[in-house]
Amino acid sequence: MGRPSENCDVVIIGAGPAGALAAKRLADEGVSVILLEKSRFPRFVIGESLLPQSMAFLERAGLIDVLDGAGFQQKTGANFSDGTRYSSIDFSDKFTKGWARTWQVPREKFDSLLAAEAERAGTELHFECDVESVEFAAGTAVVSGHSSAAEFRINCRFVVDASGYGRVLPRLLDLDRPSDFPVREALFTHVEDNLAGTDFDRNKILIAVHPEIQDIWYWLIPFAAARASVGVVAPARYLAGKGENNEDILHCLIDEMPDLKRLLRDAKDCRPAGRITGYSAGVSRLTGPGFALLGNAGEFLDPVFSSGVTIAFKSADLLIDPLMRELAGETVDWEKDFSNPLKRGVDCFRTFVEAWYDGSLQKIIFNPPEGDNMIRKMIVSVLAGYAWDDENPFVTRGRHYLDVVAAQC
Repeated sequence: MGRPSENCDVVIIGAGPAGALAAKRLADEGVSVILLEKSRFPRFVIGESLLPQSMAFLERAGLIDVLDGAGFQQKTGANFSDGTRYSSIDFSDKFTKGWARTWQVPREKFDSLLAAEAERAGTELHFECDVESVEFAAGTAVVSGHSSAAEFRINCRFVVDASGYGRVLPRLLDLDRPSDFPVREALFTHVEDNLAGTDFDRNKILIAVHPEIQDIWYWLIPFAAARASVGVVAPARYLAGKGENNEDILHCLIDEMPDLKRLLRDAKDCRPAGRITGYSAGVSRLTGPGFALLGNAGEFLDPVFSSGVTIAFKSADLLIDPLMRELAGETVDWEKDFSNPLKRGVDCFRTFVEAWYDGSLQKIIFNPPEGDNMIRKMIVSVLAGYAWDDENPFVTRGRHYLDVVAAQC
């Protein structure tokens, strides 16, 4: 499409999962939406392993059928290994009711499908649009920037930032706050996995822990058509001397994990290895007069439990009701109706991430309390993305409850 229109109800910055889902839901409600994406789709990005909780949000948006027909690899659980200890979870063995399966998705295909469905619902979608300024006044906003076609200036009533790592509004409005997580680095690539004939279960992600260093871990995410995403997360200090480039470092670290080295012995890289440093981020607030932040634009924790897309979808889902009421002229308490409910689940995931790196959660996963199957079901629920279930004590009681359980292992 050419230059964006000059007026609409809502501008959404970023056409990734959060932005596309929000656009689809709002367009279905008859809201005029302009969706601005800086890149050109399809584009490569990681965050490829979904959680079953995501399916509820996709179902609510009427997207299950089109995604089921896309041929994505099914995902029913996760396997864990540190070379000597092994554990497997199946999402059907969870405490919380709801979906127990999802997909592993190459994001270039997945995100393109979501954006196309948003456009089909009536969203005005524009790629290669760089937002440079946002000015707010009473009840209105002006979003300005340039596209591949020309400069644009859009008058709207509300701005949604779903720009992910671009974090447009946090930068423009000085909302960025440093994360309290240590700086870690992720290296990753896609491979022709050649896993046929191995004991690998393609319906499960593999999370492998370095046999000697518990805060180095690996992912192996199988896709359809014998391809997979493989990556490693490590503190920067462990990467020195591992190689001259990202490929060398990644493969050196894979060779240090015997299980992964064995599984990937015949794998062939499909793309240059990528690298992200210091990816964790936070903000001072998620909303303000005339705007809301979704997904990674607001906060990103860590990739270890694949929570990113689930949090993105949850934020988009929570946005719809208060935004529809605000557009109808009602006064909305955005902290009560959006920020606080979203933070409750984010805080649950944060507890699990912190406990993973200090070893407490690894202890529970590899040595669960004997005879207490309910504890296992509750943990599986969180790992399946159900971090907003107020009946689960791992959600409501947080770190205290996790530490009590870890002490029994």
